[in-house]
Amino acid sequence: MKTTRLQLAVLVMLLGCTGLALWQRQAIIDWLLLRNYTPPVAVVQLAGDDTMTAKARHLFYVNHPQISNGKLFSSHCPAGSEKTVVLGCYLGNDHGIYLYQITNDPRLNGVEQVTAAHEMLHAAYRRLSSGERTKVDAMLMSYYQHGLTDQRIKDTIDAYKQSEPHDVVNEMHSIFGTEVADLPATLEAYYQQYFTDRSKVAAYTASYQGEFTSRKAQVAQYDAQLQDLGQQIDANNKLLDVQKKNLNTQSQQLQAERGNVGTYNRDVVTYNQLVDRYNELVAQTKRLISQYNTIVDERNSIALEEQQLTQELSASSLPSK
Repeated sequence: MKTTRLQLAVLVMLLGCTGLALWQRQAIIDWLLLRNYTPPVAVVQLAGDDTMTAKARHLFYVNHPQISNGKLFSSHCPAGSEKTVVLGCYLGNDHGIYLYQITNDPRLNGVEQVTAAHEMLHAAYRRLSSGERTKVDAMLMSYYQHGLTDQRIKDTIDAYKQSEPHDVVNEMHSIFGTEVADLPATLEAYYQQYFTDRSKVAAYTASYQGEFTSRKAQVAQYDAQLQDLGQQIDANNKLLDVQKKNLNTQSQQLQAERGNVGTYNRDVVTYNQLVDRYNELVAQTKRLISQYNTIVDERNSIALEEQQLTQELSASSLPSK
């Protein structure tokens, strides 16, 4: 009897330990992942820049974030894995976060910070319980359907609907948390568990996104000016054709009037006035053409800058594996 009771006690203890281990399974895995891990200075700096909370830093560091470029980055992150203005990826089940190292281009300051926060939020979303995810998904969808006004972000979500239809809300979770400055109070409260000051992350997005939007706006303004100038130049050229024909007719008439001095002298004054008008219009048209060409050069220069920035943030620019 004593042996049976002892065996039962041992069995209960083992079951209890097993149950505790299962309950603490994630904590044990995290402990193992972090046991010998010291985050690099650059990784710690990103977490600080993003104002990550202790919980967010834990999620970030568990994934041993790596900042790299070239083929090393491409070997982990498939081209086109992100549709928004970030370069990085989160490998599911906490198998790693990889961030693309932006070259020394001050116009793109903040891209790495936003990417780090974006990928950390993917890790956070994976760990939501079924009940938590249901609540969070409802908040995200409500904002998407009734509050989102940024067309760029709408287009980004639409791109995910096409490429990853089963993961759209997950992407919303990362995008809204890092790229939208003003969110409903319920979402703001939710993201406070990950950021002590989420506005700083959104400000990074606004800063480098502004490099794109300002250039788009400038190109659009130049295009409008070019359209107006083009119409003026076309109208002037048509008028010059008419005036030139009229001058040819007047010249022929003067040639016929050379024998009639009075009539010739009267008409030559009118002819010279027409020549002056013609020359003035020619000079004006040349100025318009010069202005047009200058704006074309400026417009193309801005457009090239925008293209280069886009290329730097484009997965297509990354080296193949």
